[in-house]
Amino acid sequence: MAHQHYRTKGFVLAKRNSGEADQIFTLYTQDFGKIEVVGRAIRKITSKLKASIDVFYFIEVEFIQGKNRKTLTDAIIIDKFLELRKNSEALACVGQMAGVVSRLILQEKSDKEIWQLLSMVFQRLNYKPSPKESKLPTGQVTINHKLVLHYFLWNFFSLLGYSPELYSCPICSKKLLPETFFLSPHYGGVICWQCCDKAKKESQQFLSSEIMVDSVKLIRFFVKEPIEKVERLSIWEKDLQNLNKAFDIYFSFLAEICGG
Repeated sequence: MAHQHYRTKGFVLAKRNSGEADQIFTLYTQDFGKIEVVGRAIRKITSKLKASIDVFYFIEVEFIQGKNRKTLTDAIIIDKFLELRKNSEALACVGQMAGVVSRLILQEKSDKEIWQLLSMVFQRLNYKPSPKESKLPTGQVTINHKLVLHYFLWNFFSLLGYSPELYSCPICSKKLLPETFFLSPHYGGVICWQCCDKAKKESQQFLSSEIMVDSVKLIRFFVKEPIEKVERLSIWEKDLQNLNKAFDIYFSFLAEICGG
């Protein structure tokens, strides 16, 4: 029985070795969402596909669906994102982004909005200053890759249906005033300090993390404003550290409930 061939475009998020010469690639594709394809004997020097697929490539990929796995049959490079690869910070950001997508998306299901978000952020992390911009003082036109990453992360959570409540306390429903906030993934967002104290007394397993008011404002900005505004922001290092802490606690919770 002949196998049916499928063809689509996709971003290569990860790869791992399998057996003596195979590799398994994780892709997020335009037509099938997240998939895994096996590159048979692709680690051999004689492999014709070896140079056509690698992590963080944007490719046109062809595969056949077997009983248990998809097997790679062809790959054509569309974009290697060369500027991204020259920048260690951008490369680290896209690596973290790919890891989050790989862990939180479990089913093969296409999503137009996730595809568009992923495409846009890959392009922005691959940003190259124009000749005119390059003549400006060092750092003046540099995109803050870490803020672009956070733009992706919080919008990605929203598209998955896990957008944190950022305006009203999810426990008492009162409007969040600019005072001490706590991020609680268990309750689905940012809660006020009164409710946090009460929740801690009621449950020894209560998980929360204090989050700065400015960091909450930044997350609101990420999910409301276009990426062009986000990538030009300038923030304090302490705010970035607090954003990283907020992401860690929220992502850990989502990874657990998603089975990742």
